Amino acid sequence: MPKVKTEKKSRQHQEVKNQGIMFNTGIGQHILKNPLVVNGIIEKAALRPTDVVLEVGPGTGNMTVKLLEKAKKVVACELDCRLVAELQKRVQCTPMQTKLQILVGDVLKTDLPFFDVCVANLPYQISSPFVFKLLLHRPFFRCAVLMFQREFAMRLVASPGDKLYCRLSINTQLLARVDHLMKVGKNNFRPPPKVESSVVRIEPKNPPPPVNFQEWDGLVRIAFVRKNKTLSAAFKSTAVEQLLEKNYRIHCSVHNLDVPTDFSISKKIESVLQESSFHEKRARSMDIDDFMVLLHAFNSAGIHFS
Repeated sequence: MPKVKTEKKSRQHQEVKNQGIMFNTGIGQHILKNPLVVNGIIEKAALRPTDVVLEVGPGTGNMTVKLLEKAKKVVACELDCRLVAELQKRVQCTPMQTKLQILVGDVLKTDLPFFDVCVANLPYQISSPFVFKLLLHRPFFRCAVLMFQREFAMRLVASPGDKLYCRLSINTQLLARVDHLMKVGKNNFRPPPKVESSVVRIEPKNPPPPVNFQEWDGLVRIAFVRKNKTLSAAFKSTAVEQLLEKNYRIHCSVHNLDVPTDFSISKKIESVLQESSFHEKRARSMDIDDFMVLLHAFNSAGIHFS
């Protein structure tokens, strides 16, 4: 009689299955099951014994228990109450219990505590808002080692001229140094996601660049709506002109400046672009220094973006 093939299961997988936990992929629950990848991420975080670590999406705690061995304290943020109970059970009656603090809820709506390092296997749908929540968090943290969908990770590290270079790339690189660390195949997760993943290290620039981020983002947003268009064309949109004219009139009112009766915002914008030699440039090939120069040119002419 032929041998019946039995599906191989890790012990942890069997335990979780026995407990009846069905992972909710709708909220991005893909548990990282490969211990080699877990160890690689922790190694790249370069943890110190005095560190407080913020972990987002601890799942069943595969990474959490290893973080607890290395750090002074782990603050784990988890949305799913079933997984919170699983995590508590895992450290119960061990020396690790006192080192673990669990925040239950949506990390985007949670006030983040102080931490030195952030480690996260994120639900991919919150990647972008979470990156900016992290980068605008104070006091500064040392670094974050984060798992993202491959394409999102490649956008974070893209350079001017790259196909994936976008507003996300330049905004992240304005505020932080970003490095792609490793690729992670979909079979390293349970259940496997539909896309490949990558691990990225983000180190915030401290001190941050001397720029008003709302102003900066307002300019970058307009430039990257059609990143292949010339800036001269990108600024000709009616909505953009209306916004900038409103902001210009507020600026003049605050500084007691008269607005000429024949004032034209489109001529004003065009003159700034011409004088700064950016009218024929395209966002796809501009770097941080280019946008700094352009923002200064607009602001000096009384044109603001926020």
